[in-house]
Amino acid sequence: MSAAAFDRYTPEEYLALDRNAEFRSEYIDGRLVAMSGNSRPHSVTVSNLVRMFGNCFDGRPCEVYSNTMRVKVTPSRYVYPDVVAVCDEPKFEDREVDILLNPGLVVEVLSPSTASYDRGDKFVHYRKIDSLLEVLFIAQDCVFIEHWRRQGDMWTLTEITGVDDTLMLNSVGCAIPVQEIYSRLDVSEGPGNS
Repeated sequence: MSAAAFDRYTPEEYLALDRNAEFRSEYIDGRLVAMSGNSRPHSVTVSNLVRMFGNCFDGRPCEVYSNTMRVKVTPSRYVYPDVVAVCDEPKFEDREVDILLNPGLVVEVLSPSTASYDRGDKFVHYRKIDSLLEVLFIAQDCVFIEHWRRQGDMWTLTEITGVDDTLMLNSVGCAIPVQEIYSRLDVSEGPGNS
């Protein structure tokens, strides 16, 4: 994310602006925060994930969305995850069908400019979504995935660093080979695997 204007907007004003804007913005407590551009590794990782989830969801009622689907986190926070999936009946805020209310899984591909925010404040707010069961933070420069799972009121972390590992996602019923997440990318093994 880049710096945003300091004007304050209501959620209705934000939605009216963002739905007609050339570039997307997240809505954080009355502020519009412009989304930054993505690098090739970031874009390839997102595309790989969307393809794999789409294949896994074939013949099932689950849906996957790329970084063009807004998620309402709280009444004062609308964000664009890199990938979001839902296996329950998707619920949307209004007839525009562009604001998902009940994600089961959220994925953020970490960029140097957004990693701290994604893992910090954004993750704190993601955990407020009752339907959310799993969150992934995926490095784009090496094999490193933080897999957070909700267990009751607690969140547990598993770190995945091996290219031959498989990511088991219970929230959407998928087993994703880590090497396919990084397909077409030249990345090194994660920390501790060299």
